Amino acid sequence: MTPTTHYRTLWRLAILAALIAAYCAPLFVGLYSASLVRDAMLIGLMALGLDFLWGKTGILSFGHATFFGAGAYGAAIISTQLGLNPAAGAWIGLAGGVILAALVALVVGYFLIFGGVRGSYFTIVTLALGVISQHVILTWSNVTGGDSGLLGIPPLLFPTAHGMRALGPLAQYWFLISVVIATTAAVWLICRGRYGSLLSAIEDDERRAQALGFNTSAHLLIVFVGSAAIAGLGGALYASAVGVVATDSINLVLSTQAIIFVAIGGRGTLVGPVCAAVAVIWFEQQVSSINVQLWPLLMGALFILTVFLLPEGVLKGAETLFARLTRQKGEQK
Repeated sequence: MTPTTHYRTLWRLAILAALIAAYCAPLFVGLYSASLVRDAMLIGLMALGLDFLWGKTGILSFGHATFFGAGAYGAAIISTQLGLNPAAGAWIGLAGGVILAALVALVVGYFLIFGGVRGSYFTIVTLALGVISQHVILTWSNVTGGDSGLLGIPPLLFPTAHGMRALGPLAQYWFLISVVIATTAAVWLICRGRYGSLLSAIEDDERRAQALGFNTSAHLLIVFVGSAAIAGLGGALYASAVGVVATDSINLVLSTQAIIFVAIGGRGTLVGPVCAAVAVIWFEQQVSSINVQLWPLLMGALFILTVFLLPEGVLKGAETLFARLTRQKGEQK
């Protein structure tokens, strides 16, 4: 077995072990701690969507919480305020939240991307989008609940022998974790094929890709809308799982956290940001239980250390180190 093959085999085993650990978490840490992992992985979908955009095209969005919040608020409003049948309302709300997030990205992205807005200008506009969306939530309080948010969001119902029923805590955890893993795998497969190579070409030199005949603006818009839909899916699932949606699901702090998750997990790795979201949010809970004021300092220090010591993120840093050690071991033999 060559060092490269050995490296890939061990890396796949590590991913398999992580998946098993995620599914078995409720059996070892209890349902309360497992619910924290569940919520963190749903927030991780927002980080996954951002990494799909930033990691694969080089375009940074500073307003991805807008799409997460659009999914959450869209699902909440549709399922609670339109008088729908409870059995179908939650599912319609879920679909509506994802569609709303995608439509917002489609409208904004069309004018930005086809208008030639790139780089820091794109980041600034998406930052302004986050400010505007939060203002809309606060001022449209008769629909969104304003500062109080929306309560009583119905959970997703599934057919059983006794009619449509909500899943129990354990079954709900496994269902939502499966959705997160399936979404991550789907994006990974898309980026692994020819389309991923096209996105890499656009990131490296968009003008050269245009000269080769590719409509780069259309492809960037597709990725932007897709990344928003992934974030919206996370928000809609989060609203149905928690039963509450508030302004903290759409504010700039959450957008900043998404960027930190991607930076720590490894930009372009897709799996890394999801894992980073779980690890950082779990660490935040542990630190906050000791001292609430200590967490912002530790978070800033963690981000700075990551930038200086592991500029490509923890996952890529671990891959590089492991590949180097494997190569040296192979050379010694």
